[in-house]
Amino acid sequence: MKIANRFRKAAMARAALVMMGAAAATASAADKTVDVGKFEYEGSCAVCHGITGKGNGPFMGQLATRVPDITLLARSNGGVFPFDRVYQVIDGRAELKAHGSREMPIWGRSFRMQSSAFFENYPAHDAESSARSRILALTEYVYRLQAK
Repeated sequence: MKIANRFRKAAMARAALVMMGAAAATASAADKTVDVGKFEYEGSCAVCHGITGKGNGPFMGQLATRVPDITLLARSNGGVFPFDRVYQVIDGRAELKAHGSREMPIWGRSFRMQSSAFFENYPAHDAESSARSRILALTEYVYRLQAK
């Protein structure tokens, strides 16, 4: 029980720091908007896929399979970005048998758990909607990374 309380307190402290940082950023740069998709990508994906999405992140050498260049998703799909497929891969609920074992983390579950931990005292909070919003923003950012 002590470990759960420590995790809960640490999660609340991180949430408070994020909120304070966001508030400070908003106060210091009122004309700038937060790019949620970019924020999520840099925090969750860039470590493997690299900042530019080319598959050259710092962890790429630690994985058993080659990290894909996600800037070529539209090109590989006849010029159409596979939005729904990318969303499902990030969310993790749709199993992609062609991928074999899943090395990529399932971010949907992580996003729901984080949301539940951060906002557990808010009964009107919907962890599912929060996770979906983050995944949509992330998917849209991957769309913006596509090669021209």
